[in-house]
Amino acid sequence: QVQLVESGGGLVQPGGSLRLSCAASTIIFRFSKMGWFRQAPGKQREFVASISSTGTTNYAESVKGRVAISRDNTENTVALRMNSLKPEDTAVYYCNADGTATYWGQGTQVTVSS
Repeated sequence: QVQLVESGGGLVQPGGSLRLSCAASTIIFRFSKMGWFRQAPGKQREFVASISSTGTTNYAESVKGRVAISRDNTENTVALRMNSLKPEDTAVYYCNADGTATYWGQGTQVTVSS
């Protein structure tokens, strides 16, 4: 069973930065794509960013220019660096891995508030 464990969430002021990390219990190169999604209270889960096994990245328009996704195939981790955070970025952030099956982490809370 594949496990994805997120970390790095927390409370940050508007304009601040956070770095989320997702540690996988298996080699991540087996996944064609890994990414981050988020879910705010009362809203559906939405796509944030993804990175393919070859390093191709994709970002939601709402975060483009403010976030960067990266992967470390030796450490089996995927990171999401978020800058210029806004209150509307407040959500639970989930790590996602797509291969022969789809896997999700348990989520990490990000709260942007003064």
